[in-house]
Amino acid sequence: MVLEGTGRELIESCQRGERDSFRTLFEAHKDKVYSIALRYSGDEAEAMDIAQETFLKLFSCIRDFRGEASFESWLYRLVVNSCLDRKRRGRRLLPLVDGLLELVRASGEGVLHTLLRAELSERVRAVVGGLPPEQRMVIVLRYTQGLSYEEISDALGCSTGTVASRLNRAHKVLERRLAHLVETRGGRDGQ
Repeated sequence: MVLEGTGRELIESCQRGERDSFRTLFEAHKDKVYSIALRYSGDEAEAMDIAQETFLKLFSCIRDFRGEASFESWLYRLVVNSCLDRKRRGRRLLPLVDGLLELVRASGEGVLHTLLRAELSERVRAVVGGLPPEQRMVIVLRYTQGLSYEEISDALGCSTGTVASRLNRAHKVLERRLAHLVETRGGRDGQ
């Protein structure tokens, strides 16, 4: 998807250095950037730092955007790089992958059930937190952002086969490390 109409005009006005256009671009994308950063880091303050770094990168290199890929893919790449840069600097990153919590279905059994669900959620987050950064990022982009394999490959700068491979490896690790939770819950309810 290549930029059309007002999207292209907005990017071009940002490239010319127009402040109002930067503000509009920031407002249009701040929630998505923060969401990815939060899902990857698991910490609100860390996510704010990552989002801020991402927008600083965006504004400093907006002139490099040529429109060969979609702006959203380019922006995802900036967010991914910011997240991985934080990891390389040794910061503690814990992902929040609530989409994976479908393994632990709520049935409305009250306070005890809510407490058990919270404990299971924390265990899932811990297992996802132990994944290598490349696998963790594909999990975040796939399950929290709902990106297709092609969109993830654009954002990460790799092939769709690499995305599929990373997801497959992450799924195997998650299945192996979380199998005891599913067995404790009495199976997967037909999955």
